[in-house]
Amino acid sequence: MKITRDKVVYSMSADNVPVFRTVLPARLTFETHDCFCGQVKSPADTVATLDFSRVNPATGPVYLEDVRPGDVLAVHISAIRVASPGIMVAAPGAGVLGEAVAEPETMMVEISNGFVHLLGLALPAAPMIGVIGVAPAGEAIPCGTPGPHGGNMDTGLITAGSTVYLPVQVDGALLAMGDLHALMGDGEIMVSGVEVAGEVDVTVTKAAGVQLDNPLVVTPDWIAVIASALTLDEAVRTATFQMAGLLQKWTGFSLNAAGMFLSACGHVQVSQVVDPLKTARMAIPRTILKKLGVPLAF
Repeated sequence: MKITRDKVVYSMSADNVPVFRTVLPARLTFETHDCFCGQVKSPADTVATLDFSRVNPATGPVYLEDVRPGDVLAVHISAIRVASPGIMVAAPGAGVLGEAVAEPETMMVEISNGFVHLLGLALPAAPMIGVIGVAPAGEAIPCGTPGPHGGNMDTGLITAGSTVYLPVQVDGALLAMGDLHALMGDGEIMVSGVEVAGEVDVTVTKAAGVQLDNPLVVTPDWIAVIASALTLDEAVRTATFQMAGLLQKWTGFSLNAAGMFLSACGHVQVSQVVDPLKTARMAIPRTILKKLGVPLAF
C-alpha cells in the first residue's frame, strides 16, 4: 500500500486522523515531500521566502490495528528512493555556524546514478530518513522536534537495511515519516542535509517481549539507543542509561559491569545539534554483542 505525499501532517499527535488503517505485519510505501514541502524550486527560494507552517511534513499517519500503548513497533526499512535535485540552505542564526551567516543562500544539488554532486565533488549517496515516529500520548509535537516518540531524530543510521524500534504511546501508534536526505553528516550542523523528496518501503511488525522508553535502531553493524533532550549532555545521559539497562537485561551484567562494558566498547555518537532538542545515540557494534550471545533481532 502506498501512502501518497498529499496526505501529510506537521505534528505528531493523537488527534491526527489516520489516512489508512492496516493489520500487522504491513508492507507500506511512504511517498514524501522534501522538508520544505516543495516550496524551494530554485536558488532564488531562500529561507526568507518560506512559509514555515509548511516545513517538515510527515506522510501519514497510518493506524496499525491491535497496537496499544506499551507495545513496540519494529519498522524495517527495505528501500529508500530519492528524487533530484536535492536542496541545501544556509540561514542567518540557524545551525552551528548561523551566527556567522550574513545572508541566506540556497543550493540546488543534482543527484544521479547513486551520486550526490556537491561543490564539484561526486559523493556516494547515502539516503536516510530524518523524521520517523508515532503519536505522543500527551500534547502534539511538531514533526521538526524529536523525542521518545521518534520524530525528527536526523540519525544517519536510519537507512535501508535498518530497523527502527519505536515505543507506542497511543492506540494504533499513528506511524508517519518524511524529511529524507540523500546525504547528511552527523550533526547536520548547517540545519539541512541534502534535502530530498522520495519514497520509503517499510515492513512494520510488533516486537514481542521488548520494552523501550526511547527509540532503538538496529543496523547490519550497530545497535543504538537514540535519545533527545535540551542539551547533548542530557541526550547522551539518557541514551547511555537506557543502553546500560538493556545490557543488564540481555546479559545479566550488573550496572557496574554494564557501565564498564560501554566505556570500553560503546560509542557515543551525535545525530543532530540543530533541532529544538538535540539528539545523540549510544551505539554498540553488533559483532561484539554477538559474542555475548545477545539477540541481534527482536
